[in-house]
Amino acid sequence: MYWSFLLLTAALLGAYCLLILLYRQWYLRLPLFKRNPATPPLTRFSVIIPARNEADNIVDCLETVLQQAYPPSLFEVILVNDHSTDATESLVAGLQKRYANLQLINLTDHLNGKQLNAYKKKAIEIAIAASKGDWIITTDADCKVKSEWLANYDGFIRQKDPVFVAAPVMFKDRMHFLSHFQSLDFISLQGITAAAVSAGFHSMCNGANIAYKKQVFYEVEGFKGIDELASGDDMLLMHKIRQEYPSRLGYLFSKEAIVETEPMPDWKSFLQQRIRWASKAETYRDKMIFWILALVYAVNAALLILLLVGPFVERGLSNWLILIICKTLVELTLMVPVARFFDSGNLLSWFPLMQPFHIAYTVIAGWLGKFGSYEWKGRNVQ
Repeated sequence: MYWSFLLLTAALLGAYCLLILLYRQWYLRLPLFKRNPATPPLTRFSVIIPARNEADNIVDCLETVLQQAYPPSLFEVILVNDHSTDATESLVAGLQKRYANLQLINLTDHLNGKQLNAYKKKAIEIAIAASKGDWIITTDADCKVKSEWLANYDGFIRQKDPVFVAAPVMFKDRMHFLSHFQSLDFISLQGITAAAVSAGFHSMCNGANIAYKKQVFYEVEGFKGIDELASGDDMLLMHKIRQEYPSRLGYLFSKEAIVETEPMPDWKSFLQQRIRWASKAETYRDKMIFWILALVYAVNAALLILLLVGPFVERGLSNWLILIICKTLVELTLMVPVARFFDSGNLLSWFPLMQPFHIAYTVIAGWLGKFGSYEWKGRNVQ
């Protein structure tokens, strides 16, 4: 029984490693985007930021967005206050005195006390209805952007003529174990995102840094059909757009386009975040990514089982270690160039040590995302 399961795990791991090598090939052929600085900006943007109890982050976030090296007449920022009970609203109102292109919308004014499961989608939907730009960009209230962020989006849109653009996101490393763990995990996801989107293999993105044509949002009927899901305002929408425009999705591969966000402060909030992400897995209409996620989960679940039974089987731990070494070496072929792009190569020494923790969290978060509930922003979501 053990040896049959070991062979099955090795076969699954082999398929997984081939997939990682494929992602690596696509990633390495992705050229850095270089905009033409001599071309005057043209695109009109509406930057939408939903916020709930973000008083600690919102001023820094908005300052980086509003102080873009981009004409203020060509972009607006719409902050949607999602029932905050802290000083978020008053802080934004204070910034409005300095920035004429900052708009504040209170979600409570539009719901009439109605309870929802997907407050963030509703916030974005309301903001889009009030927007004046031709392109929508979404980011999160704990993020910071670089001064050339919008200029790079403008250059990419005008050069490539996409209707949906995904762009890089990274965690700010806070120099402790959990922060290192999250940063490495997220770097791997970002490398896969860049590779998959650029190759047209499957839809993948992060709502902290995406852009899409407002007209196309309405063409695909916005969040209709996915509006009851608490998560998925990014990848599920991306897939809807991909179905209508399969060849017009792009990835903005530029360091100037990187959005930096805060890691979760503790293991509980980290796990809650990952459960939220995992909860939408079975709703993906992009079956390619569904089966890829299934493979990733199966590999990690099998490796966890082998680790647990290893002490009770002859050479069990040795066999497990051989598989882990193979997995780590193959993953590093992708992680090294991705970490280099994010200037995070110093974190790679932690990567082998993180393997057991990563396997356990993947299995736990995936299981609870399917069968459990989670708490997010003070709300319990089923």
